[in-house]
Amino acid sequence: MACTLYSCQVAKTRNRPDEPDGDKPRLSKRTVTENALKLADADGLDTLTIRKLAEHLGVTPMALYWHFRSKEDLLEGVAEQVWGELDVNVDPDAPWWAQLQGLLESLVSVLRAHSAAAQLLLEHEKRNEAALHATEVTLDVLRRAGFDPQYASEIARSTLWTGITLVMSEPGYSPELSPEEREEMQRRNQVQLAMLPASKYPRLIECAAPMSACDPELHYRFGIGLFIDGVKAAALRSSGGATADTCN
Repeated sequence: MACTLYSCQVAKTRNRPDEPDGDKPRLSKRTVTENALKLADADGLDTLTIRKLAEHLGVTPMALYWHFRSKEDLLEGVAEQVWGELDVNVDPDAPWWAQLQGLLESLVSVLRAHSAAAQLLLEHEKRNEAALHATEVTLDVLRRAGFDPQYASEIARSTLWTGITLVMSEPGYSPELSPEEREEMQRRNQVQLAMLPASKYPRLIECAAPMSACDPELHYRFGIGLFIDGVKAAALRSSGGATADTCN
């Protein structure tokens, strides 16, 4: 068949490499979200755009619209990617509080691994399949421990918020800063506290160093332990909360 200007142009358009029937395989949704998360971790969540991600992947923005219709849609997909990294395999023979602690530790580990993750989970929908599964596992642990639906729901929500808060409250938490910039910021904060009037703020001056910077492992170990101890104590106080073996 003769190739007219129009027919050749149409054929070329139909075979663009970023479309499903092109010469290149279409990017998988997982590949897109994994690379989006890498960019967000490196440059900040607010800087992530469809165009920037497309340039990073070496495709046109239209190639990404096969999976995500907008930046908001993309961020929902990245949030699901983060939720999917949680280890929700609990040991059914372990005490309920140890199972809950394991889930919280996994959440914190994932959030610490991705500097953009805490903001992402804070701001975006928690109804994707991975988030629903993590929530279902958490609720099941609490219901089997004897908590009624109301208490189980409150504790499950608090578990998520505790993980996010622990990461975002770590002294010096600023995902956009380099390690050197973060260290300098902490140093300045310590100096500012140490220079406060001694007669008015003796304890702040005394605690200037640990208030400005801390051992990250101690920060998370203490925070997780404090939360779990609080849930165990609440179980004892609650008449409708848990069974007699709650704190075993």
